[in-house]
Amino acid sequence: MSAGQGLSGGASARQGAEAGVGGVWRTPGGAPQVRQKTRVALLSVASNTTLVVLKLVVGLLVGSVAIVSEAIHSGMDLVAALIALFAVRKSGEAADERHPYGHGKFENISAAIEALLIFGAAAWIIYEAVQRLLHPRGIDMAVWGVMVMALSAGGNLLVSHRLFKVARETDSVALEADGWHLRTDVYTSAGLMVGLLVMWMGGHLWAGVRLDWIDSTIAILVALLILKAAVDLVRTAVRDLLDVSLPAEDVQWIPGFVIGNWRQVRGFHNLRSRKAGPTRFVDFHVVVDDHMSVSEAHRLGDEIVAALKERLSDSRINIHIEPCDFQCPPNCEAGCSMDEQQRRAGAESRPSATGEEQPK
Repeated sequence: MSAGQGLSGGASARQGAEAGVGGVWRTPGGAPQVRQKTRVALLSVASNTTLVVLKLVVGLLVGSVAIVSEAIHSGMDLVAALIALFAVRKSGEAADERHPYGHGKFENISAAIEALLIFGAAAWIIYEAVQRLLHPRGIDMAVWGVMVMALSAGGNLLVSHRLFKVARETDSVALEADGWHLRTDVYTSAGLMVGLLVMWMGGHLWAGVRLDWIDSTIAILVALLILKAAVDLVRTAVRDLLDVSLPAEDVQWIPGFVIGNWRQVRGFHNLRSRKAGPTRFVDFHVVVDDHMSVSEAHRLGDEIVAALKERLSDSRINIHIEPCDFQCPPNCEAGCSMDEQQRRAGAESRPSATGEEQPK
């Protein structure tokens, strides 16, 4: 295969690799994962819808502004859940002519938006807490309100746990962001209930001592925890949107693996990687004997891709095949599997004095 010709990894169906059809990547076998992500995203939507309705009804019936405010907070969670649902469905669509690399970055965009919503929720919590510290007032929370908060915290804890579990299994940043959105509601509800409990006990044990600052202090601490989660989400989402390379532990083993398992490979260089949603994209150059036929080089590429995909889940791998002419540029020499003596012997064996052209 001549220099400059790329080999699209996974073109051989018999190798079990991914097929490249008309320049567009197809991903058979991804449908079950998409269905799994869609189901848990729908669960989040249903849970948040129920909580919004429940909090609004109870808040209006008992005349509690605090519960109505919590209903608004759950409304934000519902918006985030709908965004996540759209993202996981869209990212699961097959690649098309307009999006030949797939739709995975819809998940990263979704995570970035949800992280901004979490920032907004944390800022609102801090603002309200500071206002309570500056202008102390009684907490508008009846027994019904405490029950609603406990139900909300318990439900969101279960749903967020499920979201995090599926997010880890499917490497979905959109579901992870939705899980953090619900987990913030768990923390705020639990913090408020702890503050109420401490203030109620303090009112009986230390009559006359002001304890209304406890609720606001707990709220600020919870908000700082939420901000940390939002920063981590933004970092993850933006990193993939900017096509930052995969972590070293994900790809640093590839050169040694390829050179060590295929003796036909004389060199390895130009390893590049990125990620879009849960999908990893990896491409690199391998150097082979310039007498190798196109068919042999193609078969070699299929074998390498199939082996790499067994170790690197949900990946698109593209290999560029180059002929070895023993004229080693620095980037090629750095990944060469031959020692200096072998390279010198190979260069000397190439006909030059007779003017005969080296066959390609």
